[in-house]
Amino acid sequence: MVRKKIGIMTTGGDCSGLNTVVQRIVDGCKLRKWDIVGIKDGTDGLYSVPAKTVDLTNESFQFASSHLAGSILANGNDGAENFESAARAGKLGAFNKKLQKSLKDLNLDALVLIGGNGSLSLAHLYNEIYNGLQLICIPKTIDMDVPLTDRTIGFDTAVQQLVSYCDQLLLTARSHHRWFVVQTMGRDCGNLALHAGVATAADAILIPEIKFDVDNLIKHIKQSKRDYGIIMVSEAISIRGHSGKAADMISRALNNANIPNRTAFPEYIQRAGDTVASDRILAVGFADTALKAIENNETNVMTVLQDGEYKTVSLSDFFAAGKQEKDPHIIGAMTSNRYVEPDDILLQIATDMGIYIGEKRK
Repeated sequence: MVRKKIGIMTTGGDCSGLNTVVQRIVDGCKLRKWDIVGIKDGTDGLYSVPAKTVDLTNESFQFASSHLAGSILANGNDGAENFESAARAGKLGAFNKKLQKSLKDLNLDALVLIGGNGSLSLAHLYNEIYNGLQLICIPKTIDMDVPLTDRTIGFDTAVQQLVSYCDQLLLTARSHHRWFVVQTMGRDCGNLALHAGVATAADAILIPEIKFDVDNLIKHIKQSKRDYGIIMVSEAISIRGHSGKAADMISRALNNANIPNRTAFPEYIQRAGDTVASDRILAVGFADTALKAIENNETNVMTVLQDGEYKTVSLSDFFAAGKQEKDPHIIGAMTSNRYVEPDDILLQIATDMGIYIGEKRK
Protein backbone atom coordinates (compact mmCIF):
# COMPACT_ATOMS: atom_id res chain seq x y z
CA MET A 1 0.00 0.00 0.00
CA VAL A 2 1.30 3.43 -0.99
CA ARG A 3 2.17 5.59 1.99
CA LYS A 4 0.08 8.76 2.04
CA LYS A 5 0.00 11.96 4.04
CA ILE A 6 -3.49 12.99 5.11
CA GLY A 7 -4.64 16.31 6.54
CA ILE A 8 -7.83 16.80 8.53
CA MET A 9 -9.65 19.96 9.62
CA THR A 10 -12.96 21.01 11.16
CA THR A 11 -14.68 24.17 9.95
CA GLY A 12 -17.76 26.26 10.71
CA GLY A 13 -19.67 25.91 13.97
CA ASP A 14 -18.70 23.22 16.44
CA CYS A 15 -20.96 20.33 17.45
CA SER A 16 -20.81 16.97 19.15
CA GLY A 17 -19.25 14.18 17.12
CA LEU A 18 -16.35 16.11 15.62
CA ASN A 19 -13.78 14.49 17.90
CA THR A 20 -15.28 11.07 17.21
CA VAL A 21 -14.85 11.33 13.45
CA VAL A 22 -11.35 12.82 13.85
CA GLN A 23 -10.36 9.92 16.12
CA ARG A 24 -11.72 7.34 13.67
CA ILE A 25 -9.88 8.95 10.76
CA VAL A 26 -6.69 8.90 12.82
CA ASP A 27 -7.21 5.23 13.69
CA GLY A 28 -7.85 4.36 10.06
CA CYS A 29 -4.74 6.17 8.88
CA LYS A 30 -2.60 4.34 11.44
CA LEU A 31 -3.97 0.98 10.29
CA ARG A 32 -2.96 1.89 6.74
CA LYS A 33 0.41 3.26 7.91
CA TRP A 34 -0.47 6.69 6.53
CA ASP A 35 0.79 9.91 8.07
CA ILE A 36 -1.92 12.13 9.55
CA VAL A 37 -1.72 15.80 10.48
CA GLY A 38 -4.42 17.98 12.01
CA ILE A 39 -4.93 21.56 10.84
CA LYS A 40 -5.81 23.78 13.79
CA ASP A 41 -8.55 26.45 13.72
CA GLY A 42 -9.97 25.55 10.30
CA THR A 43 -9.23 28.04 7.53
CA ASP A 44 -7.86 30.46 10.16
CA GLY A 45 -5.04 28.03 10.88
CA LEU A 46 -4.55 27.22 7.22
CA TYR A 47 -4.21 30.94 6.46
CA SER A 48 -1.42 31.33 9.02
CA VAL A 49 2.23 31.21 7.97
CA PRO A 50 3.17 28.49 8.44
CA ALA A 51 -0.15 26.67 8.75
CA LYS A 52 -1.06 25.79 12.34
CA THR A 53 -0.85 22.00 12.58
CA VAL A 54 -0.71 19.27 15.20
CA ASP A 55 0.49 15.69 14.91
CA LEU A 56 -2.43 13.50 15.91
CA THR A 57 -0.75 10.93 18.11
CA ASN A 58 -2.07 9.01 21.11
CA GLU A 59 -0.34 11.58 23.29
CA SER A 60 -1.94 14.59 21.58
CA PHE A 61 -5.42 13.11 21.28
CA GLN A 62 -6.62 10.84 24.04
CA PHE A 63 -8.97 8.13 22.80
CA ALA A 64 -11.11 8.51 25.95
CA SER A 65 -11.88 12.11 24.94
CA SER A 66 -13.23 11.28 21.49
CA HIS A 67 -16.86 11.35 22.66
CA LEU A 68 -16.63 14.93 23.99
CA ALA A 69 -18.26 17.88 22.25
CA GLY A 70 -16.37 20.58 20.39
CA SER A 71 -13.28 19.93 18.30
CA ILE A 72 -9.78 19.20 19.52
CA LEU A 73 -8.63 20.85 16.28
CA ALA A 74 -10.79 23.95 16.99
CA ASN A 75 -12.89 25.70 14.37
CA GLY A 76 -11.47 29.23 14.24
CA ASN A 77 -11.12 32.53 16.07
CA ASP A 78 -13.39 35.56 16.18
CA GLY A 79 -11.84 38.39 14.22
CA ALA A 80 -9.41 36.19 12.27
CA GLU A 81 -9.04 36.55 8.51
CA ASN A 82 -11.57 34.24 6.83
CA PHE A 83 -13.69 33.90 3.69
CA GLU A 84 -16.17 36.48 5.01
CA SER A 85 -13.67 39.19 5.93
CA ALA A 86 -11.62 38.59 2.78
CA ALA A 87 -14.70 38.94 0.57
CA ARG A 88 -15.77 42.08 2.41
CA ALA A 89 -12.34 43.62 1.80
CA GLY A 90 -12.29 42.57 -1.86
CA LYS A 91 -9.34 40.24 -1.23
CA LEU A 92 -10.98 36.84 -1.67
CA GLY A 93 -8.74 35.89 -4.59
CA ALA A 94 -5.58 36.53 -2.59
CA PHE A 95 -7.07 34.75 0.43
CA ASN A 96 -7.82 31.64 -1.62
CA LYS A 97 -4.33 31.62 -3.16
CA LYS A 98 -2.79 31.75 0.30
CA LEU A 99 -4.87 28.78 1.44
CA GLN A 100 -3.80 26.89 -1.66
CA LYS A 101 -0.13 27.64 -0.99
CA SER A 102 -0.45 26.51 2.64
CA LEU A 103 -1.89 23.19 1.52
CA LYS A 104 0.87 22.77 -1.05
CA ASP A 105 3.53 23.50 1.58
CA LEU A 106 2.03 20.78 3.80
CA ASN A 107 2.66 18.32 0.94
CA LEU A 108 -0.61 16.48 1.52
CA ASP A 109 -1.97 13.69 -0.63
CA ALA A 110 -5.51 14.16 0.68
CA LEU A 111 -7.49 16.52 2.90
CA VAL A 112 -10.51 15.49 4.96
CA LEU A 113 -12.65 18.59 5.51
CA ILE A 114 -15.43 18.28 8.09
CA GLY A 115 -17.99 21.07 7.73
CA GLY A 116 -21.57 22.22 7.35
CA ASN A 117 -23.42 23.26 4.22
CA GLY A 118 -21.69 26.64 4.14
CA SER A 119 -18.19 25.16 4.32
CA LEU A 120 -19.04 22.45 1.80
CA SER A 121 -20.54 24.99 -0.60
CA LEU A 122 -17.34 27.05 -0.38
CA ALA A 123 -15.26 23.92 -1.02
CA HIS A 124 -17.23 23.40 -4.22
CA LEU A 125 -17.22 27.03 -5.36
CA TYR A 126 -13.52 27.63 -4.68
CA ASN A 127 -12.26 24.18 -5.55
CA GLU A 128 -9.02 25.56 -6.99
CA ILE A 129 -7.79 25.87 -3.40
CA TYR A 130 -7.51 22.10 -3.24
CA ASN A 131 -5.79 21.51 -6.59
CA GLY A 132 -3.16 18.80 -6.41
CA LEU A 133 -4.71 16.77 -3.61
CA GLN A 134 -7.75 14.61 -2.94
CA LEU A 135 -10.55 16.51 -1.20
CA ILE A 136 -12.96 14.41 0.88
CA CYS A 137 -15.70 16.24 2.77
CA ILE A 138 -17.71 14.98 5.75
CA PRO A 139 -21.00 16.73 6.62
CA LYS A 140 -21.58 17.90 10.18
CA THR A 141 -24.17 20.32 11.55
CA ILE A 142 -26.89 20.41 14.18
CA ASP A 143 -29.11 22.11 11.57
CA MET A 144 -29.25 19.02 9.31
CA ASP A 145 -29.53 21.27 6.27
CA VAL A 146 -27.01 19.51 4.00
CA PRO A 147 -28.53 18.14 0.77
CA LEU A 148 -28.23 14.47 -0.26
CA THR A 149 -27.51 12.96 3.17
CA ASP A 150 -30.10 11.56 5.56
CA ARG A 151 -28.06 12.55 8.63
CA THR A 152 -25.28 14.93 9.59
CA ILE A 153 -22.84 14.51 12.46
CA GLY A 154 -24.02 16.37 15.57
CA PHE A 155 -27.72 16.47 14.78
CA ASP A 156 -28.87 13.56 16.94
CA THR A 157 -26.88 14.80 19.94
CA ALA A 158 -28.38 18.28 19.56
CA VAL A 159 -31.87 16.76 19.50
CA GLN A 160 -31.06 14.82 22.69
CA GLN A 161 -29.72 17.97 24.35
CA LEU A 162 -32.98 19.76 23.60
CA VAL A 163 -35.11 16.86 24.81
CA SER A 164 -33.21 16.64 28.10
CA TYR A 165 -33.55 20.41 28.52
CA CYS A 166 -37.31 20.34 27.89
CA ASP A 167 -37.80 17.35 30.21
CA GLN A 168 -36.53 19.53 33.04
CA LEU A 169 -38.58 22.55 31.98
CA LEU A 170 -41.76 20.47 32.05
CA LEU A 171 -41.31 19.85 35.77
CA THR A 172 -41.37 23.53 36.64
CA ALA A 173 -44.01 24.19 33.98
CA ARG A 174 -46.33 21.72 35.68
CA SER A 175 -45.62 23.19 39.13
CA HIS A 176 -46.54 26.72 38.02
CA HIS A 177 -49.25 25.97 35.42
CA ARG A 178 -47.36 27.76 32.68
CA TRP A 179 -46.15 27.23 29.15
CA PHE A 180 -42.55 27.44 28.02
CA VAL A 181 -41.68 28.81 24.60
CA VAL A 182 -38.39 27.13 23.73
CA GLN A 183 -36.32 28.63 20.92
CA THR A 184 -34.06 26.24 19.04
CA MET A 185 -31.14 26.82 16.71
CA GLY A 186 -31.31 25.60 13.12
CA ARG A 187 -30.80 28.83 11.15
CA ASP A 188 -33.37 28.78 8.30
CA CYS A 189 -34.07 25.05 8.60
CA GLY A 190 -36.69 23.59 10.95
CA ASN A 191 -35.34 20.06 11.27
CA LEU A 192 -33.92 20.52 14.77
CA ALA A 193 -37.12 22.03 16.17
CA LEU A 194 -39.29 19.44 14.42
CA HIS A 195 -37.38 16.39 15.67
CA ALA A 196 -36.91 17.72 19.20
CA GLY A 197 -40.54 18.85 19.36
CA VAL A 198 -41.89 15.44 18.39
CA ALA A 199 -39.49 13.69 20.78
CA THR A 200 -40.41 15.92 23.73
CA ALA A 201 -44.18 15.82 23.03
CA ALA A 202 -44.42 19.55 22.46
CA ASP A 203 -47.94 20.94 22.07
CA ALA A 204 -46.86 23.12 19.16
CA ILE A 205 -43.89 23.15 16.79
CA LEU A 206 -43.29 26.25 14.69
CA ILE A 207 -40.74 26.05 11.88
CA PRO A 208 -39.90 28.45 9.02
CA GLU A 209 -41.01 26.00 6.32
CA ILE A 210 -44.66 26.07 7.44
CA LYS A 211 -46.90 29.11 7.70
CA PHE A 212 -48.79 29.41 10.95
CA ASP A 213 -51.54 31.59 12.34
CA VAL A 214 -50.98 33.05 15.81
CA ASP A 215 -54.71 33.06 16.56
CA ASN A 216 -54.96 29.36 15.72
CA LEU A 217 -51.90 28.65 17.88
CA ILE A 218 -53.54 30.42 20.83
CA LYS A 219 -56.81 28.56 20.21
CA HIS A 220 -54.91 25.28 20.18
CA ILE A 221 -53.14 26.04 23.48
CA LYS A 222 -56.35 27.14 25.17
CA GLN A 223 -58.06 23.92 24.09
CA SER A 224 -55.25 21.77 25.48
CA LYS A 225 -56.17 19.28 28.18
CA ARG A 226 -53.24 20.63 30.20
CA ASP A 227 -52.39 24.09 31.46
CA TYR A 228 -48.66 23.68 30.91
CA GLY A 229 -46.32 22.38 28.25
CA ILE A 230 -43.73 23.14 25.59
CA ILE A 231 -44.09 25.29 22.49
CA MET A 232 -41.04 24.60 20.30
CA VAL A 233 -40.06 27.39 17.91
CA SER A 234 -37.24 27.49 15.40
CA GLU A 235 -35.12 30.64 15.51
CA ALA A 236 -35.97 31.56 11.90
CA ILE A 237 -39.77 31.83 12.21
CA SER A 238 -41.33 35.22 11.63
CA ILE A 239 -44.61 36.99 12.36
CA ARG A 240 -45.74 39.77 10.07
CA GLY A 241 -45.65 43.10 11.86
CA HIS A 242 -43.49 41.81 14.71
CA SER A 243 -39.76 41.86 15.34
CA GLY A 244 -37.31 40.36 17.82
CA LYS A 245 -36.38 36.85 18.80
CA ALA A 246 -38.76 34.14 17.70
CA ALA A 247 -39.59 32.97 21.23
CA ASP A 248 -40.19 36.54 22.42
CA MET A 249 -42.66 37.21 19.61
CA ILE A 250 -44.67 34.09 20.45
CA SER A 251 -44.49 34.85 24.17
CA ARG A 252 -45.92 38.33 23.66
CA ALA A 253 -48.83 36.87 21.71
CA LEU A 254 -49.52 34.39 24.51
CA ASN A 255 -49.33 37.17 27.11
CA ASN A 256 -51.91 39.17 25.15
CA ALA A 257 -54.17 36.13 25.30
CA ASN A 258 -53.63 35.78 29.08
CA ILE A 259 -51.76 32.48 28.72
CA PRO A 260 -49.05 32.25 31.44
CA ASN A 261 -45.71 31.54 29.83
CA ARG A 262 -41.96 31.99 29.96
CA THR A 263 -39.33 31.92 27.23
CA ALA A 264 -36.35 29.58 27.30
CA PHE A 265 -33.20 29.81 25.20
CA PRO A 266 -31.04 26.64 25.30
CA GLU A 267 -28.54 28.42 23.03
CA TYR A 268 -25.14 26.74 22.82
CA ILE A 269 -25.94 23.69 24.93
CA GLN A 270 -27.49 22.38 21.73
CA ARG A 271 -23.98 22.19 20.28
CA ALA A 272 -22.58 20.52 23.38
CA GLY A 273 -23.13 17.28 25.27
CA ASP A 274 -21.48 13.88 25.15
CA THR A 275 -21.91 12.47 21.64
CA VAL A 276 -24.87 10.05 21.56
CA ALA A 277 -24.42 6.55 20.17
CA SER A 278 -26.14 7.21 16.84
CA ASP A 279 -23.82 10.17 16.13
CA ARG A 280 -20.80 8.04 17.06
CA ILE A 281 -21.95 5.33 14.66
CA LEU A 282 -22.48 7.94 11.95
CA ALA A 283 -18.98 9.29 12.59
CA VAL A 284 -17.48 5.80 12.20
CA GLY A 285 -19.46 5.24 8.99
CA PHE A 286 -18.37 8.56 7.49
CA ALA A 287 -14.74 8.04 8.54
CA ASP A 288 -14.67 4.59 6.97
CA THR A 289 -16.27 5.91 3.79
CA ALA A 290 -13.80 8.81 3.61
CA LEU A 291 -10.79 6.53 4.03
CA LYS A 292 -12.06 4.17 1.32
CA ALA A 293 -12.57 7.17 -0.97
CA ILE A 294 -8.92 8.12 -0.47
CA GLU A 295 -7.87 4.55 -1.25
CA ASN A 296 -9.98 4.64 -4.42
CA ASN A 297 -8.38 7.93 -5.51
CA GLU A 298 -11.68 9.83 -5.34
CA THR A 299 -11.66 13.58 -4.97
CA ASN A 300 -14.12 16.47 -4.63
CA VAL A 301 -16.63 14.20 -2.94
CA MET A 302 -18.75 14.21 0.22
CA THR A 303 -19.64 11.24 2.39
CA VAL A 304 -23.39 10.65 2.80
CA LEU A 305 -25.84 8.27 4.41
CA GLN A 306 -28.69 7.44 2.04
CA ASP A 307 -31.34 4.84 2.87
CA GLY A 308 -28.97 3.07 5.26
CA GLU A 309 -26.03 3.03 2.83
CA TYR A 310 -22.76 4.89 3.36
CA LYS A 311 -21.26 6.20 0.13
CA THR A 312 -19.85 9.32 -1.54
CA VAL A 313 -21.43 11.86 -3.87
CA SER A 314 -19.67 14.54 -5.86
CA LEU A 315 -19.54 18.04 -4.44
CA SER A 316 -21.11 19.27 -7.66
CA ASP A 317 -24.09 16.93 -7.12
CA PHE A 318 -24.37 18.08 -3.49
CA PHE A 319 -24.43 21.70 -4.57
CA ALA A 320 -26.93 21.16 -7.39
CA ALA A 321 -29.31 19.14 -5.21
CA GLY A 322 -30.13 21.88 -2.69
CA LYS A 323 -31.85 25.23 -2.86
CA GLN A 324 -29.07 27.64 -3.84
CA GLU A 325 -29.17 31.01 -2.12
CA LYS A 326 -26.80 33.92 -1.58
CA ASP A 327 -24.45 33.35 1.32
CA PRO A 328 -25.57 35.80 4.02
CA HIS A 329 -21.99 36.54 5.08
CA ILE A 330 -19.75 36.13 2.03
CA ILE A 331 -20.25 38.55 -0.85
CA GLY A 332 -20.57 36.75 -4.16
CA ALA A 333 -20.83 33.25 -2.69
CA MET A 334 -23.78 30.88 -2.73
CA THR A 335 -24.81 28.11 -0.36
CA SER A 336 -26.76 24.96 -1.13
CA ASN A 337 -29.46 24.42 1.47
CA ARG A 338 -31.80 21.63 2.49
CA TYR A 339 -35.06 22.30 4.31
CA VAL A 340 -37.89 20.29 5.84
CA GLU A 341 -39.73 18.77 2.89
CA PRO A 342 -43.54 19.05 2.67
CA ASP A 343 -43.81 15.25 2.69
CA ASP A 344 -41.57 14.75 5.75
CA ILE A 345 -43.18 11.92 7.70
CA LEU A 346 -42.66 13.72 11.01
CA LEU A 347 -45.00 16.50 9.90
CA GLN A 348 -47.80 13.99 9.44
CA ILE A 349 -46.94 12.21 12.68
CA ALA A 350 -47.00 15.50 14.58
CA THR A 351 -50.40 16.34 13.12
CA ASP A 352 -51.75 12.88 13.90
CA MET A 353 -50.61 13.26 17.51
CA GLY A 354 -52.44 16.56 17.93
CA ILE A 355 -49.39 18.82 17.76
CA TYR A 356 -50.02 22.22 16.17
CA ILE A 357 -47.54 22.71 13.33
CA GLY A 358 -49.21 25.44 11.30
CA GLU A 359 -51.65 25.97 8.50
CA LYS A 360 -49.88 25.72 5.18
CA ARG A 361 -46.72 24.06 4.02
CA LYS A 362 -44.64 26.51 2.02
